[in-house]
Amino acid sequence: METFFDRNLGDLTYARAGIPGPVGKGDSRTVNVHVGEKSDRIILPMKRPNKGDKSPAEAVEGRILVKGNSVETTAVRTQSRVAASSGLDAVREVARKDKEAKFTALLHHITVDVLRQSYRNLKRRAAAGIDGVTWQAYGEGLELRLHELHTQIHRGSYRALPARRLYIPKPDGTQRPLSIWCLEDKIVQQAVVHVLEAIFETEFLGFSYGFRPGRGQHDALDALSVGLYRRKVNWVLDADIRRFFDTMNHDWMLKFLKHRIQDKRILRLICKWLKIGVLEGEKPTRAQCGVPQGAVVSPILANIYLHYVFDLWANAWRNKIATGDMVVIRYADDSVVGFQHKTDADRFLQILHERMCKFDLALHPDKTQLIRFGRYAEVQCRARGEGNPATFDFLGFTHYCTTSRKGGWFVIGRKTVKKRIRAQLRAIKDELRKRLHAPVAEVGAWLNRVLRGHLNYYAVPGNGQSLDAFLHQVGRLWIRALRRRSQRSRMTWARFGRLMDISSR
Repeated sequence: METFFDRNLGDLTYARAGIPGPVGKGDSRTVNVHVGEKSDRIILPMKRPNKGDKSPAEAVEGRILVKGNSVETTAVRTQSRVAASSGLDAVREVARKDKEAKFTALLHHITVDVLRQSYRNLKRRAAAGIDGVTWQAYGEGLELRLHELHTQIHRGSYRALPARRLYIPKPDGTQRPLSIWCLEDKIVQQAVVHVLEAIFETEFLGFSYGFRPGRGQHDALDALSVGLYRRKVNWVLDADIRRFFDTMNHDWMLKFLKHRIQDKRILRLICKWLKIGVLEGEKPTRAQCGVPQGAVVSPILANIYLHYVFDLWANAWRNKIATGDMVVIRYADDSVVGFQHKTDADRFLQILHERMCKFDLALHPDKTQLIRFGRYAEVQCRARGEGNPATFDFLGFTHYCTTSRKGGWFVIGRKTVKKRIRAQLRAIKDELRKRLHAPVAEVGAWLNRVLRGHLNYYAVPGNGQSLDAFLHQVGRLWIRALRRRSQRSRMTWARFGRLMDISSR
């Protein structure tokens, strides 16, 4: 019987082509897609280089072109998918043409219309800050509130409120601090993001993927797979910055911003958000360093910081110092760098430690590793008696060296990180226990949404075995919960299979 899980797994996996096959001629490449017992070969067009006027990605990627006006730059859209104003288009054009230009007047771009659009693009069900104002409550008398907020910003009387601190569990068992900001602060931050994005999106390099318009985790994963496959990579450095958002230096942050921004009013707004601190209990704590996670402005500030600390330096190293091929992919504070020669990798890692210390950062000792990886890694490891090549985790996937089912050529395998699977299964189990006496249709609809979200992200070629195991475990958790609803349960696997098929409709 074909169930809901089987159909969605096949459709979503077959649609994702992230593992490259042999490269074809011209501007295309051949990709082998495997789903269960099925296999197929498709031709994908190649994307142009990052500075080639039409594509924001690196030449090494070779991903599928998006539908629609793919020849247009994604910079005309903001981080929240809001069309920028004509004034910001002019700012963007100047920033693109003149890399030495400094902008002294930017605050006038924060208009009532921009504030209104920023409000509409916030999450409607997000938790309220310390003032207790929700999105719906702020919408009552919206125009009057926005005009008053606009006046406060331009008069300099706007005051930010401390963020409310919450802690959310991480897959490794630790807790991540999250700052819940007041809605009005989020609106102003989103408006400032529009301005910063117009300037710095022209500066960011092609291998930077985190928190940028038109880019996502799958873009970074595809770029990494194609880069490791097409370039002569024998060593991989998996680098992670320890507590990056909590340790960014405020003085360095302002110095980086002043490379392009000389409007003191914009800088003053950013300083307020950096220094205001958080509220834990009843006493606010002012921040001495770091950018609060959960703030709307944090992602682009993090990208600006790492652009000057890591991206420009790594790009110069690749072009001027590296003696062989080198691949760089960065998503937020997680970076993967591939090298052809180990001497390059050792020297890069040594100087990277020194550079991070210079800017008050540090690499995580447990999450940073230099491993042998590539098309010859398996043969070299066996010759040295080291067993299978080491693996590394990036954006929720464990990457490993393997070969294709037909042909035996080298490919980069990807499977879901085990601790991610365990964490999500625990969360589903706890939620099913809470919904033990809820209507079956309601529980099925909720579980349907959870599984679709999981498949939308993790359904990539080569990950079928992990997805099969996850979906099987979810099925076992649900049938166990259904059998506990009554002491005389008649829920058999046959009835459960029909129930799953109905729940998918």
